[in-house]
Amino acid sequence: MNVHADGGSELNPFDIKSLLLAKHAQHVVLIHFPIALFIVGVGFDILAQWKRNSGLLAANYYNLLVAALSTLPVMVTGILAWRWQLEGARLHGNLLLHLVLGISSSLLIWMVWWIHYQARRNPDRVLPGYRFPVEVIGVLVVGLTGHLGGFLSGVNG
Repeated sequence: MNVHADGGSELNPFDIKSLLLAKHAQHVVLIHFPIALFIVGVGFDILAQWKRNSGLLAANYYNLLVAALSTLPVMVTGILAWRWQLEGARLHGNLLLHLVLGISSSLLIWMVWWIHYQARRNPDRVLPGYRFPVEVIGVLVVGLTGHLGGFLSGVNG
């Protein structure tokens, strides 16, 4: 942080300490990974079924795997942001809804990956048709969670 002669301060975007110790920045940055990976993974699944392409199905699987794994640090940093930024304020209203939707999003991402994992483990097993509604619900819940998170962070108003 640089201090000006008038007593004001300016954040240095290259200051590692402020980057790592920011009260909520990690959550706001990390959340984009599972969102994008999950939505792209679902897109690859749809394309793989339409084109009958095993390469797209493999891309789908790995996108879903990394999306699921990346939900873990996102949930941890979300809880840390609540503890640090909001000083552990009582969960209610949009904050509580964001937490419930965030947990639901994570569970849906893991569930979709698990469906694909089970089918991939056994070459004779085909992907079940019910995965598409689960994927669509997952995309909707993830989108709603992100939209609400934008309001909480001040990005959406």
